Amino acid sequence: MSSRRALKLAEAVRHVVSSAILFELKDPRVRDVTVTYVEVSEDLRFAKVHVSVMGDEKRQRLTLRGLQSAAGFLQAKCAEKIETRWTPKLTFVLDQGVKHSIEISRILAEVLPRPAAADEGKPSAEEETETAPDSNAESVVPDSSADKREIAEASSEPESHPQSA
Repeated sequence: MSSRRALKLAEAVRHVVSSAILFELKDPRVRDVTVTYVEVSEDLRFAKVHVSVMGDEKRQRLTLRGLQSAAGFLQAKCAEKIETRWTPKLTFVLDQGVKHSIEISRILAEVLPRPAAADEGKPSAEEETETAPDSNAESVVPDSSADKREIAEASSEPESHPQSA
């Protein structure tokens, strides 16, 4: 179980590394990278940075190699911005979570029927409410003089509360 301190450091490393990749890293291999999350060891000496890369397998491998070669630069940025006794050694891991979720969505789209194709002949709920007259609708406007009388009677009645002895 991660300690609060490790979780705090992981979030700080994620923030520093992601902003350094976005604004300061000049390596042309490293593009379209998102730092998804960071795992820090219990002794705070190692950090595993999970990244998601847009593109095909070749592009992802190339970006991962670029990040590994820039690990020293990114580690120096972490040392500069985060005050700890030891700067965690960074390793980069490709996060396949986004890829898996896209694949699951694609499979579900193939398996499940499309709602538009099933209801082609039926009008939508919005069309029904616009075109169909509402014959069951009653006039909801109350008699204002009767309401005023009831309010006046209710406010003029004295409230009876039993008194405690």
